[in-house]
Amino acid sequence: MSEHNRELTAEEKIKKSLFLYAVTDRKYLNGRSLAWAVEEAIKGGATMLQLREKNLAAGEFEAEAREIGAICRAYRVPLLINDDVNLAARVDADGAHIGQSDMTAKEARKILGAGKILGVSAVTVEQAKEAEAAGADYLGVGAMFATSTKADADLVTLTALREICAAVTIPVVAIGGITHDNIAQLKGSGIVGVAVVSAIFAADNIRAAAAELRERCVEFLG
Repeated sequence: MSEHNRELTAEEKIKKSLFLYAVTDRKYLNGRSLAWAVEEAIKGGATMLQLREKNLAAGEFEAEAREIGAICRAYRVPLLINDDVNLAARVDADGAHIGQSDMTAKEARKILGAGKILGVSAVTVEQAKEAEAAGADYLGVGAMFATSTKADADLVTLTALREICAAVTIPVVAIGGITHDNIAQLKGSGIVGVAVVSAIFAADNIRAAAAELRERCVEFLG
């Protein structure tokens, strides 16, 4: 079988899907529906979707997760749930993403099972290695630039990002304040993709914004 026709491994599929990773935030929607915004982002080129809700009631969050999950399945784009690992398992999402203040990666993996994607936030080499050892499939590192999404987020230096990428074998995505204007600064860091929030969902034309970011990723991240 030629390399071109070879079936991708699970690890390769995850790495590929992290290229342009869209993370939702309803505060940017301005009356537009989240379902519509997600579909526009995917049509523009988003390769993975993280559903993040900090202030939604449990029942509403589950209903939303099922609605967004149906859209993602239709486009064959993985859906991950932010923080709520139990919800991710309940709605049969493709996985979950957790932070350092949430449950441990080992606990999350036990809930999700072996076949699901587990992402973990990390800002140091030590955290990155611990997450990998505990079963994380990828790491989210940031904030790389000042961001309105998390006003209190500490910035991670490009040197630290490179050190984290070099210290682990699982893929790393950068997150935090990334736009089409600053993505070039991440070239050569070792990341496999970028996770973006406002650069997609705060745009007037979500599909066009995602398409432009996708082009920048191809240009600077390969």
